[in-house]
Amino acid sequence: MSSTPYRLPDTDPRNTATIGKSVKIIGQIFTKEDLYVDGDVEGTIESQENKVTVGPNGRVQASIRAREVVILGQVQGNVEAADKVDLRKDAKLVGDIASGRISIEDGALFKGSIDIRRRSRKPVRKPVVGAPSPVPAGPVVASPVPAGGFGIKR
Repeated sequence: MSSTPYRLPDTDPRNTATIGKSVKIIGQIFTKEDLYVDGDVEGTIESQENKVTVGPNGRVQASIRAREVVILGQVQGNVEAADKVDLRKDAKLVGDIASGRISIEDGALFKGSIDIRRRSRKPVRKPVVGAPSPVPAGPVVASPVPAGGFGIKR
């Protein structure tokens, strides 16, 4: 066991739900705030817009879906994060990772696959009803051009 103290993630305790060391949960957890798990969880954990942290005493046998996932303890299950997955030095993860970014500290154990997913940064533009089309409507006809190729004629 390492004598170096754990570097705990930055969290605001007022907006964080905590599952303590002596708590065991079997089932589904859905939360709209950050979640700190230092006990046992079996099932699923979902916090789409927030961070899920598995503390050094945490033992999770569940799939985890969150904006960000930080693992200091043990996780057996798939992890999906919209932003980032962070495996700290004493973490143990057996399962697949799907995330935009990943960080694995030296000493962490990981068995599974990694799928790096790029987030779409371009906003999707919806056509405005009644706005003129950038391309004129009408049939497109190919016609010969003097250079021997084809030109486009509308």
